[in-house]
Amino acid sequence: MKKLIALSSALALGLTVAACDGPQENAMEDAGEQNAEVVNEQAEALEDAGQLTDDQADAVTDAAEDKADAMEEVGEAQDQAAGNTTDPT
Repeated sequence: MKKLIALSSALALGLTVAACDGPQENAMEDAGEQNAEVVNEQAEALEDAGQLTDDQADAVTDAAEDKADAMEEVGEAQDQAAGNTTDPT
């Protein structure tokens, strides 16, 4: 469980730093996806080592993907606010 908490904390820190990189949706999406991939690989490694259950690994991965989606939405909102989007919504 301590590893799960540490993994979640590392993800949150990584996403916070990535969120400061720039306002563009694509950059935010790329950063979020990269972080989610790293978290997924770490969760799978912990699962393989018997330190996480399959459900716990899935939950960590799902949380990382949710944060990546949120980052993309923030980037989109920033693009729209700056007038840098062609999205009609």
